[in-house]
Formats: sequence, C-alpha cells, structure tokens
Amino acid sequence: MNKGELIDRVASDLGSTKNVAKMAVECVLNNISECLARGEAVRLVGFGTFGIRKREKRTARNPRTGEKISIQAMNVPFFKAGRELKEKVK
Repeated sequence: MNKGELIDRVASDLGSTKNVAKMAVECVLNNISECLARGEAVRLVGFGTFGIRKREKRTARNPRTGEKISIQAMNVPFFKAGRELKEKVK
C-alpha cells in the first residue's frame, strides 16, 4: 500500500472526501516527523514506537574502489512494532 492508497482507504472508512482524508494522513505523518526531528519518541500503544537512534562516526569501504571513507555521525529514525501489531501479523 502506498500513500495514495492509504488516503483512499481512510476516506472510505470515514465516509469523507479524499481531500479530508489526505489532510488527516499528512497531519499525522507531519506530526510524527516533527517529533522525531526534535528528538522525541512517538509511542502509539498497541501499534509501535517511532524513535531516533544515534549512529556514531565510522569508517567504511567504497565497494568499487576499495578506498576507505569516513561516514559522519548521524541520527537515524527507527520503528519498533508493538505487541498487538506483531500478533496481528503472525
């Protein structure tokens, strides 16, 4: 399912227009993104947790040339599925 299909399903479930569903989906995604950008976790009980992990600076190798390169430290988003979601997907 892609974003457009999700919007269609939300519109159908709510019995509303695609524009209203699109605003709702984008609002949820934007709020999750903004919380992660501030370094805050988003916990949706039963669904899962969105968070940020710090990745330290490291040395890697360019697979084409074999040259060593330095990769800067960065924050990366992660998602950890909740118990109810895990049970539903079994």
